[in-house]
This record gives sequence, C-alpha cells and structure tokens, in this order.
Amino acid sequence: MAAAKKDATQETFETVTAASNEAIKEGFEKSLSAVNEFSAFQKDTVDAVIASASTASKSIEELNSSAIAYAKKSMEDGVAAAKTMAGAKSVQELIEIQADYTKSSLDAYLSEVNKSSDLISALMKDSFKPLNDRMVAAVEALQSQR
Repeated sequence: MAAAKKDATQETFETVTAASNEAIKEGFEKSLSAVNEFSAFQKDTVDAVIASASTASKSIEELNSSAIAYAKKSMEDGVAAAKTMAGAKSVQELIEIQADYTKSSLDAYLSEVNKSSDLISALMKDSFKPLNDRMVAAVEALQSQR
C-alpha cells in the first residue's frame, strides 16, 4: 500500500509538472507571438509616420513653389502696369489702365487663393491618410484582442 501511495504521488507530481511545463510553454509562445505582432505593428506605424511626413514635405514644397511663382508674376505684372501707367497720355487712360490692372490683379489673387486652398486640402488629406489607416488598424487590433 505504501508503494502504491508512493507511485500515485509520483504520478500526480509528474502530471502536475508536465501540465505546468506545457502551460509555461504555451504562455511563452503566446507572449513571443504578441511581442512579434507588436513589433510588426510598430514598424508599420513608423512607416506610416515616415510616409505622412514625406507627403507633407512634398506638398509644402509644392505650396511654397506656387507662392513664389505667384509673387514673382505679381511683381512683374505690377512693374509692367507701372510702366504702362507712366506712359498714359491722359487721366482717363491712367484710370483705365489702373482699373484693368486692379481687376487682373484681383482675379490672379483669387485664383491663387483657390489653388492654395486646394493644395492645403490635399496636403491635409494625403499626409494624414497613413496615420488614419494606422489608427484604424490599432482599433481593429484592440477589438480583436477582446
């Protein structure tokens, strides 16, 4: 009977040891898998931040180029209008030249404002898209863990 009790104790000990080893192994594998998933998610997030910054940089460069081109053309148009006004033969002709210049200048300004608005809108939409996609992925990942 003592030998049977010793065998039962030994068997119980081995069963508990095997079960705990298996539980530790499963826990370690799940933890390792979670760490790998987290690392991959973080890499994708860093890639999204880089893509966002790159898109924003290109858009800002385009916006600056557009503003410089507008300023240059506006200056050239102003100088040309001043030369034309200087050659006016009458007050009436001067007023007409000034009115034409003012109208064309205002039209060019409004066109530039619309163009800049479109560029800024595209900048915001395109540069935040990768970040928005990562937020959606983060929410989905959190919801899948429930």
